[in-house]
Amino acid sequence: MNDAAQGAVAIVGGGPAGLMAAEVLSAAGVAIDLYDGMPSVGRKFLLAGKGGLNLTHSEPVETFVARYADAARWLQPLLQRFGAQAVRDFAAGLGIDTFVGSSGRVFPTDMKAAPLLRAWLHRLRGRGVRLHMRHRWTGWADDGALRFDTPQGEVHHRPAATVLALGGASWQRLGSDGAWVPLLTARGVAVAPLQPSNCGFDVGWSEHLVARHAGAPMKSVAISWTQPDGGRVTQRGEFVITATGVEGSLVYAASAALRETLVRDGQATFTVDLLPARDRDWVTQELAHPRGTRSLATHLKTRLKLDGVKAALLWEGVDRRVMDAPAQLAARIKALPVTVKRPRPIDEAISTAGGVRRDALDDGLMLKAQPGVFCAGEMLDWEAPTGGYLLTACLATGHAAGEGVLRWLPSKGG
Repeated sequence: MNDAAQGAVAIVGGGPAGLMAAEVLSAAGVAIDLYDGMPSVGRKFLLAGKGGLNLTHSEPVETFVARYADAARWLQPLLQRFGAQAVRDFAAGLGIDTFVGSSGRVFPTDMKAAPLLRAWLHRLRGRGVRLHMRHRWTGWADDGALRFDTPQGEVHHRPAATVLALGGASWQRLGSDGAWVPLLTARGVAVAPLQPSNCGFDVGWSEHLVARHAGAPMKSVAISWTQPDGGRVTQRGEFVITATGVEGSLVYAASAALRETLVRDGQATFTVDLLPARDRDWVTQELAHPRGTRSLATHLKTRLKLDGVKAALLWEGVDRRVMDAPAQLAARIKALPVTVKRPRPIDEAISTAGGVRRDALDDGLMLKAQPGVFCAGEMLDWEAPTGGYLLTACLATGHAAGEGVLRWLPSKGG
């Protein structure tokens, strides 16, 4: 059974990377059949925009590219062709105005993902892009055709070229389950193991802390951690104490380094500055102030405004003898160690690291082991922090894969 257009390019995956490949190809007049295993496209994209769609970031290009760490070198030319400004221009072309927030992050003026996705799909359909929902890709048939499981049975399609944009392995209920990994490795494609990125970690709190403070935000703190190269990073913000450990924006920022340290050493530690606006000497002086008959908890609250979950975390991590030594206690308040044991399961992560290795692809993002098959988005081996970097790189690699197909088709008589 084959319900595809004759000679069309197949795009497998209806997230931002796949849609951007369709954007490039359909603008050039190429017939497109886009397949997705879910009932509708862009499900993870819509969820990511639920609290405000962070499209990209406005920081200088050099800083922006550096956010991709080890992948920065090979992503740089792709981001130069389709980077932060191109993302904003693209949104504007769909009638979506954007603004720069106080953090430098870029959002649609209405903060929503749905209007952008609706306008985008309207344009793609107007160009003749055919969407095939509930088509789950299961690999290749013996004759090289793409195989799909559908509610009507198995469908085969022999496209002029294929773009795979199948995502990583987080948020499986939205379609990204990593099931493509064995399908590609069986064809000789080098794939780095998928790992959680921008994720929480297990710590192993006491029952007392969990019972009283699970779900509580640690606001106005700073955390410090060591990068794999030995550099020390400090960042201010907030994170959340969970029933099993920690999660939230500050933890996500440190997640790649913590994960790599766990792999290397079996454990990893970051430190929390509970009072980043105050220096250690000031904290020591306040702690040394006579407290009379007041309890230490009252003293901490009165002198340092340290109570609630912050005080609970301090009690969790500090030897009781330290509590009566102002200088030692101040040192702990300014650098309280938190040791993590393992990342949370990959399906809980915001994104994933690992994927199709760069050396498995040519400059057009075509698989060397599978001519005519291109890859884009989160299924490639790169990772980035939250802040618009994930979406921008998905769009940039989708754009690059679309351009790669355009260059390859004439060589095959397409």
